[in-house]
Amino acid sequence: LRHVRPSGRVGTVAKWEGITIDPVGAVLAVLVLEAVVLLNEPEVAHSLSNALLHALEGLLLTAFIGLGVGIVGAGLLILFLRRRLVPDYLQNPITLMVVILVFALADVLQEESGLLATTLMGIAMANQHYVSVRRIVEFKEDLRVLLISLLFIVLSARLQPSDLGYIGVGSVLFLAVLMVIVRPAAVFASTFNTRLNRNEKLFLSWLAPRGIVAAAVASIFGFRLQEIYPAQADAIVPVVFLVIVGTVAVYGLTLSPVARWLGLAQPHPQGVLFIGAHAWARRLAEAIQRHGIQVLLVDTNALHVRRARAENLPAERANALSEQVLDDIDLGGIGRMLAVTPNDEVNSLVALRFHEILDSSDIFQLTVREQATNGQELPKHLRGQPLFGPEVSYTSLTARFDEGAELRTVDVTDGFDLAAFEKKEAATPLFLVRNESQIFIFSVERNPTPAPGDVIIFLIGPARPEKKVEEETEEAGG
Repeated sequence: LRHVRPSGRVGTVAKWEGITIDPVGAVLAVLVLEAVVLLNEPEVAHSLSNALLHALEGLLLTAFIGLGVGIVGAGLLILFLRRRLVPDYLQNPITLMVVILVFALADVLQEESGLLATTLMGIAMANQHYVSVRRIVEFKEDLRVLLISLLFIVLSARLQPSDLGYIGVGSVLFLAVLMVIVRPAAVFASTFNTRLNRNEKLFLSWLAPRGIVAAAVASIFGFRLQEIYPAQADAIVPVVFLVIVGTVAVYGLTLSPVARWLGLAQPHPQGVLFIGAHAWARRLAEAIQRHGIQVLLVDTNALHVRRARAENLPAERANALSEQVLDDIDLGGIGRMLAVTPNDEVNSLVALRFHEILDSSDIFQLTVREQATNGQELPKHLRGQPLFGPEVSYTSLTARFDEGAELRTVDVTDGFDLAAFEKKEAATPLFLVRNESQIFIFSVERNPTPAPGDVIIFLIGPARPEKKVEEETEEAGG
């Protein structure tokens, strides 16, 4: 999903399915296993009603214990963090300790309910507003990569070369049926009478990679069924690993072109997100939108947002530093981020925030004042690329626009000399648009090379010395 970045609600639906499907699938699989084992016990053989009753009882008990233990674990962790009973440097290990405690306690009370309990605990932690979990989320991401990689190695170590003999035409057909018939049927049945359109349903129909939980459950099945079905039990693990490898490979290689074919993703999104919707930020956004580039403005100021919408500019009122901003706003088609607020620290924090979804080469920020030369500027890894030029800042741009500076579009022709044009017109190049489909942003660290047919957007107009602008801003209470 991070690679494809599908647009609109379909990405949210797929993300939450990925979060919830593992505990649900694991619990149901274990209940099926227990029913199979129960049906093969002599005293209850062929008693389907007993098996169904046992499965229903286990399902309800698992849900009750998973919910209860998970909520208690989340409440305990929130209490620790909110009352600052845990120092910052111990937040991650204490969180991991509580997660393991919740998992173990739930499993002791009801077999295989630990995964559901920890998932519900995670959902509760992500949706509470009492303590920040950013540090924990970052630690979780690192831990997830390490543990999943390790678990795949450990579980696949059970496979022997002879196990490949269980994989034949029937196994491949089983995989094909799962992908081509079962998954689409499940998606269309579960999304019936919802607001998802046909293309969104087709996208979800082509997205169901199996993973580590399937491998773990298969290992449990193979071990528990060895005594009941010795001839078939050995085939479970290799066939499930075929499903894992097949689904991950096929979906991973084809999902991007399928999403583009369905109109739900762009291969190289060129849209520009402006953090800040004040007057001249709206003018910049309008200038590049006029040349076919998607824009979105985000601001906490309701007046700025209303004015942007009145000017036919997409705008959202949101705090770019909030925990939920990446979920609350639709970033479909957005490939660049420009932080242009009048607060340098906010710009830097926003740049760090959007490192989660954008590459560092696509994150820019405007300095509030001219770059410091006394060593007090922030390190490069704590900020985005400086926008436009070394002498361009929020205060200088504000002053130039206030004094009548204009945005001018120049078509690049053969023999166009960018440096000569800048000097002659006292112009500052801002954006380069190519074929109304690609945008390049001028910055201190990297400038695009114009080619015939390109369009460059310049700021042309009066400029004042930076020091004078700062003094006047301070006198005005800025």
